[in-house]
Amino acid sequence: MAEPVRTRRRRSAAPSKGDLREQRLLDVLGELLVVKGFDALTATEIAEGAGLSRGSMYFYFNSKQEALVALFARTVEALREKSRAAADDPAAPREAIATALYRTRDRWHEHGLVMRVAIDQSSSIPELSALWTETADIFIDAIAKTLVRSGVEAHDGPDGARALASALCWMIERTFYHASAVSPEALDQACETCRVVWLRTAGIEP
Repeated sequence: MAEPVRTRRRRSAAPSKGDLREQRLLDVLGELLVVKGFDALTATEIAEGAGLSRGSMYFYFNSKQEALVALFARTVEALREKSRAAADDPAAPREAIATALYRTRDRWHEHGLVMRVAIDQSSSIPELSALWTETADIFIDAIAKTLVRSGVEAHDGPDGARALASALCWMIERTFYHASAVSPEALDQACETCRVVWLRTAGIEP
């Protein structure tokens, strides 16, 4: 009697055809960003690349902008999870800082183009701006916790842990944004520079 129950559970956990089509549309969007860029890209090209009609694509996304929001959300979800993990990392601050930065760097290595496009489009697509701000807030919390553990005071002044964490977060974002557009080596070097800045802000010798 138990076997049919297990079978039903496997089926319910499997992605539906609709889910697979949606993910394929996002995969195609990511691929086309490499060769065309977002502004020159059309919804029809995304649909055709996924083997669908334009009308079928609109069942999943009303526009290429909405598809970009979904692609960005998928991309940053892992970054948000890693940032939450960094906030709870029990390692010493030096090691926690390195782990947080290397995980973030790896995400930029894998998805730098999507992240840059989403950041560029965030001024005209509010949902992208909101997603990125929420993601940054999670990272700021993680940075602030490492600073407090390093002895930085958690007050509301300009030299308090939260204010310093916010400045560090946006410095890292801009630095990774530009470096990821240059080369993987430039991103690796930028990551090391950000690590030194974060350590010095925490009062730790690099």
